Amino acid sequence: MENEVKTLGDRVRDTRIQQEKSLRQLAKDLNVTPSYLSDIENNRRVPAEAVLLKISQVLKLNFNELMSLAGRFGEKAEKYVRRQPMAVQLFRRIAEENLDEEKLKRLLDQVEKEKREK
Repeated sequence: MENEVKTLGDRVRDTRIQQEKSLRQLAKDLNVTPSYLSDIENNRRVPAEAVLLKISQVLKLNFNELMSLAGRFGEKAEKYVRRQPMAVQLFRRIAEENLDEEKLKRLLDQVEKEKREK
């Protein structure tokens, strides 16, 4: 099942195991309790943005990917959405249309193009 979408917990656990770190060692590196890390790995808790950042740094994972897997927008994005109500409309429209990954990638590519043209 190569195309199976992994959860945040799967991603963290798989990477921890791949890097041969024990749950206790990683918890210590993250300055969290082993039970809290276990809850993350078993998808019982969604960590705060700061914890996701620390996980990305310690395990050398992409922070944006972890935020996405956690379903977190992040403080910066939440502030932006409050200032730009059209962004909420865009997101709602994307959800209504149930865009697939390919179409979402094209939208992201368009955003990157706009960024380069600034």
